[in-house]
Amino acid sequence: MFKAVLLEKPEAGFSASLQTVDEAGLPPGDVLVRVEHSTLNYKDGLAITNKSPVVRAWPMIAGIDGAGTVLESSHPDWKPGDRFIHNGWGVGETRWGCLAERARLLGDWLVPLPAAFTSLQAMAIGTAGYTAMLCVLALERHGLKPGDGEVLVTGATGGVGSVAVALLGRLGYRVTAATGKLDETEYLHSLGATCVIDRAELSAAGKPLQKERWAGVVDAVGSQSLANALAQTRYGGVVAACGLAQGFDLPGTVMPFILRGVTLAGIDSVMAPLAARRQAWARLAMDLDPAKLASITEVVPLSDAITKAQALMEGQVRGRIAVQI
Repeated sequence: MFKAVLLEKPEAGFSASLQTVDEAGLPPGDVLVRVEHSTLNYKDGLAITNKSPVVRAWPMIAGIDGAGTVLESSHPDWKPGDRFIHNGWGVGETRWGCLAERARLLGDWLVPLPAAFTSLQAMAIGTAGYTAMLCVLALERHGLKPGDGEVLVTGATGGVGSVAVALLGRLGYRVTAATGKLDETEYLHSLGATCVIDRAELSAAGKPLQKERWAGVVDAVGSQSLANALAQTRYGGVVAACGLAQGFDLPGTVMPFILRGVTLAGIDSVMAPLAARRQAWARLAMDLDPAKLASITEVVPLSDAITKAQALMEGQVRGRIAVQI
C-alpha cells in the first residue's frame, strides 16, 4: 500500500484526495520506482482542479513528473538503486502518475538523474524547467546568440518563464520579462531579466506587423500575446511557443513569416524523444544556477499538493513547486 493523490470522477462528480492505494493496482511496466519528489506543473493544476479535460482515464493518480530510485526493473538499462527522472509521456493523464510513493513506468521513458542534481532539484525544475530548456535549445538551433538583441519571455513569473529567464540571463542574453505581476519586478531582475514589462502591452489585439524589437521569444501563454510577440519579432528572429496560459488560439496573420522571415518553433515536452530529453537535462546541469533555482522553488509535502494546485490555478504561485513525497 502507498499514499497518492487520487483523482476520481464517479457519477456524483469529481474529487481529488490523498488516499492509500494498493500497489497491485499499478499499471503494467518494466520499472517499479520509489518516487522521492514530484512537482506541480500547469497541467497538474488543470488535472487536480478538473479545470480542463486533462485526465482521460479514471480513477487517476496525478503527477506528470517524478524523481527518485528504481526498486525493481526488467528493463536492460535500469537496475535497482538507479536514480531517475520522469517527465510526461501521458503519465497523470492516461496512466497512473507520480504524485505518489510508488509508480510503475517504462524504462524507455526515464532519464538518468544528472550527478549535478538531487531529486528535489530535478523536480524543482520539472517539466516546466525542462520545457524552458527545450525552448532555449530551439533558439540556439536557429542561430540566436546573446549579442543579437533582446529576448522576450512571456508568463515570466510562472514555472516555464522563471526558469527561462534564469537560463537566458546566465547565458548572457538581454532578457525582457513580461508579467501581470509587476510587484515581482525585483524577483525577475534577480533571476536575470534586464527589463520587465506589463503583460497588458501584449495581451490586447494589435497590428499584424509592429515595431521590430525581439531577436527571440520564449512564449508560454499563447493567444493574443503570442500573436503580438510574432508581430514584434525582428527580421529573421525565432519564437519558441510552448504554452497556452492565455489561450490556445492564435489570432494573428502570416505577415511576420512572409515579410520578416520569422520562425515559429513549436515545443512539445510530453512526447519529446529520449535524445532531446537527455540533451535538455545535460544542459540544465551546466547552465542553470543552483542558487537561482532555489530562489524560485517552494517545497510542499504531498499532503498539501491539492491545496497548492488550487493556488497555482488561481495565479497565486510564482516559480516552481516541488512536492516532497
